[in-house]
Amino acid sequence: MSLAPGPDANSALETARTTARRNLWLTLFTFGLASLLLYLALRGVDWKAFLETLRQGRYNLLPLVFLFSSVNYFIRAMRWRVLLSAERPIHPLTVFWANMAGYLGNSFLPARAGELLRTAALSNKTGINASFVLATALTERLLDVIALALISALALLSLPGISSPFASALQGMAALGVVGILVVLLAPHFSSFFLRLLAIFPLPTAWRPRLENLLLRFLDGMRSLQNPGRALSFIALTGIIWLADGLGSMLGAYMLRLQLSLPQALLLLAGMGLSSAIPSTPGYVGVYQFVAVTVLTPFGYSKSDALAYILVAQALNYGVVAFWGLPGLWFSRK
Repeated sequence: MSLAPGPDANSALETARTTARRNLWLTLFTFGLASLLLYLALRGVDWKAFLETLRQGRYNLLPLVFLFSSVNYFIRAMRWRVLLSAERPIHPLTVFWANMAGYLGNSFLPARAGELLRTAALSNKTGINASFVLATALTERLLDVIALALISALALLSLPGISSPFASALQGMAALGVVGILVVLLAPHFSSFFLRLLAIFPLPTAWRPRLENLLLRFLDGMRSLQNPGRALSFIALTGIIWLADGLGSMLGAYMLRLQLSLPQALLLLAGMGLSSAIPSTPGYVGVYQFVAVTVLTPFGYSKSDALAYILVAQALNYGVVAFWGLPGLWFSRK
């Protein structure tokens, strides 16, 4: 009897090796990019001024910042619940705990693994099909990207000193945001077209039914916004979330005795949100520092102040996410 592996085993082994190589190269690229961005952010920082900014902070405001951030995370969970309600009503706390488990994953694991974590947590707890849950999670993230494009355009247009070419570019971003909204609203009506489009690609036989199912579920996630009541609730909660995030950023800056206007805060949030789409290290270390320095220094902030602000903001966010996310993992089990 031959002990040599058969063709199926060889194929599986080769696939595993290819996946491992791809993951290795992606990891090296991710850490290399983060290191480069961190170097650019830290280059030329006045460390004495950086430490002085940290030293003079009003840290008695920490409980208020914690409460403000916690409430905003709960509102985010309620927004996700709007999409999930297309399947069936879910208790608000069930969604909150699963959502916080996901944010915990995004903060401490690479490749936005939190999206899969919150999907698994909610699906296991409620029995709702995991593909549908993931579709609503991805739809929520897609709509956030669209919202951030619109917010960044409006925020920059409200700031003084914007050049005409830059203003034109911002108008283009706003137009893309509107197109994105139309795509989300219209795409569910063209499911057969997308299935035919998917059939064109030469995919492994085992992958095709899974991808088709994922596509249909993703469109189902978008279809949940076809209901006017759900769509209006989602839009209203999105506005509240980003306004609260902007005010929270201003409060965090005030805690460090820095003056951050609402348009500047929204622009910074938009930059961080859009930058999270690129491959990044856990917690976006390097990426967020670079974005903060790039966005804030043109408005007169020193590199040391921008760096102090973003490091404190990240530390506070980690604290809030860990405080609610660790119990979220526990409460989201079956």
